[in-house]
Amino acid sequence: MNNEGIKSIVIPIPEGVDLLVEGQKISVRGHKGEITRDFSPVPVGFSLSERTLTITTANPRKREIALIGTLGVHIENMLKGVQKGYTYRLKVVYAHFPITVKVQGKTVVIQNFTGERHPRTSKIVGDSKVTVKGDEILVEGVDLEKVSQTAANMELATKSKDKDPRVFLDGIYISEKGEGQI
Repeated sequence: MNNEGIKSIVIPIPEGVDLLVEGQKISVRGHKGEITRDFSPVPVGFSLSERTLTITTANPRKREIALIGTLGVHIENMLKGVQKGYTYRLKVVYAHFPITVKVQGKTVVIQNFTGERHPRTSKIVGDSKVTVKGDEILVEGVDLEKVSQTAANMELATKSKDKDPRVFLDGIYISEKGEGQI
């Protein structure tokens, strides 16, 4: 950071991770996988040197300063994801009607939710991997946003609109989240 109207942050790139910058498009590759994101709408510049990535903005107003901080966190999450991966653990909770959860292609099918005849479905986002073991569901992947959105989709699919959530606790809920295997 210097005083000539340019604000910047520097992100170190860990060993074993390759980062490629093509204009506003950033690709990160590690031993767990690869993530590519396009940051075109954001008015910032990226520069890569040795093992560091610098994000700069020429007009350091509040909005742009906040944006480079947010982008820094997004890129750090990408770096962690290709090294360790992300895991969300969900719990299937029911009182009377046993809920059955199955993975079919890119969707999760939830059957017998509160005795309903028609199954509810939830979308699996990106390359997230969903595993069902009894009353536990494991969502794993390298992209934090896609893993968390997949878990949130399952929670939302079992949301009851007409019942008091303090009394009717049936559903699928996120019980644990973390980096790597949990």
